[in-house]
Amino acid sequence: MTKVPEVLEGPKSFKKTFKQKVMSKNWKKREGVVYSTNDNFDYDTNEPEEIETLAPNQQKLKVFIDRKQRKGKSVCIVAGFVGSQDDLSDLAKKLKSKCGTGGSAKDGEIIIQGEMIDKIMTFLTNEGYNVKRSGG
Repeated sequence: MTKVPEVLEGPKSFKKTFKQKVMSKNWKKREGVVYSTNDNFDYDTNEPEEIETLAPNQQKLKVFIDRKQRKGKSVCIVAGFVGSQDDLSDLAKKLKSKCGTGGSAKDGEIIIQGEMIDKIMTFLTNEGYNVKRSGG
């Protein structure tokens, strides 16, 4: 008969802290190591580093109208934003409220419904961004 190691035996409080250490919420993001007996061991995760948001005068944004794969409906796309997803969504929220339309922010691009390219250009230049119109 095999004996259970002494590390796993002990009071319930130890078992609870042991489970909390081993079975934390980020267990899917760990790389390489399944278990370690070292108390000070820190797991490596493959999370991407957060990108610093550049100042508005250092951003080089391109604004263009797109109709592809949208059933003939036109949207304005603001591309070239360098920064965190939170700052991108904040800028998208300001643009949507300024234009009075819907839209989304993903993959470093802001999509605004409708042909609001002039409003977008004036708003972004007033905010201090370097903006170029692309595609006609």
